[in-house]
Amino acid sequence: MPATLPSRPAAGKHVVSPPRAEAASRGALRRRCRAMLASRGGRWLGGALMAGVALLVVWLLVHQALEVDWPAVWRALRELPPRALALAALLAWGSHLVYGCFDLFGRHAVQHTLSVPRTVAITLIAYPFTLNLGSLIGGVSVRYRLYSRQGLSVGQIAQVVLLSIATNWVGYFVLAGVVFWVWAPPLPPSWAIGTQQLRWLGLVLASTSALYLGLCALRGGRALRLRGHRLPLPGWRGALLQLLLSCANWSLMGGAMWALAQGRVPYAAALATILLGAVAGLLSRIPAGLGVLEAVGTAVLAAHLPVSAALAVVLAFRALYYLAPLVPAALALLATELWWRRRQPLQGAGAAVPPAPAPRSASRPAG
Repeated sequence: MPATLPSRPAAGKHVVSPPRAEAASRGALRRRCRAMLASRGGRWLGGALMAGVALLVVWLLVHQALEVDWPAVWRALRELPPRALALAALLAWGSHLVYGCFDLFGRHAVQHTLSVPRTVAITLIAYPFTLNLGSLIGGVSVRYRLYSRQGLSVGQIAQVVLLSIATNWVGYFVLAGVVFWVWAPPLPPSWAIGTQQLRWLGLVLASTSALYLGLCALRGGRALRLRGHRLPLPGWRGALLQLLLSCANWSLMGGAMWALAQGRVPYAAALATILLGAVAGLLSRIPAGLGVLEAVGTAVLAAHLPVSAALAVVLAFRALYYLAPLVPAALALLATELWWRRRQPLQGAGAAVPPAPAPRSASRPAG
């Protein structure tokens, strides 16, 4: 009996192997999910969920604010000595200056032509907007507006912002690991996380920074490629400098809080207030973490100070670190906008007038 030959597919038909069919089905499912999220109903659902979370946080903050003895808080604010305020302001402005160097890592990776002072100035203008309006409005949109007018492309700006974000958090993770493990802050019993869980969380965060340093050492300054996107990485020396500058920035913030408390609380408690307040404000999605930092600071510092005095310290910190730098940053942004608008008509007028053609000499035909 003759052997049966395998049947060939009919002409014009394409046989898809099982692995390819499975990959195609997964791709189709991802496309349907993206389309669902991008649809009007998906956007409304996402917005409703975020609004619900924000309303819950606001309700909790208002409920807590109604229980505060505000006259006592006002008295504690007025009793803050000028020397403590001056020292806290000095440390706060020092932190802003250190943060102003974060975009220099992106400048080195992107190799753009902006000078060091101009790069630092752009970062100093954007940082107060980041603190008070959120990272998307302040850290991204203000940077994009300022950098794009200096000739940087969208891809270059994205790389600068990504390296700045990495610089900010690589030191945060290390300090959080040290503070939460060595000196776990006393947390209210109503919080869902306990002291031991906080210590393990700090260890995980510190390990993340260690992995980042190891990755930078292994890559040797070569960028990562992820789905067609280029993610710049510094070498191990640059990553170590990122870590040091970030630790200095967060430490100066904790020092400003400690100075306002006039040394009546351990420095670790002041630093823990900053660290916990930063991540709580980020998770709450409320611009500037308004009310969240105050709630965290009152919970942590109340173990060493009266509640009114603890809240007064946090409110004074917000005024010095968040609000005070916003005024010169807004004025600087306004000045750059006015300068750019005055410069644009000049450039347009220069481009609208073409150069005059060279005159031709009159020649007579030979007689």
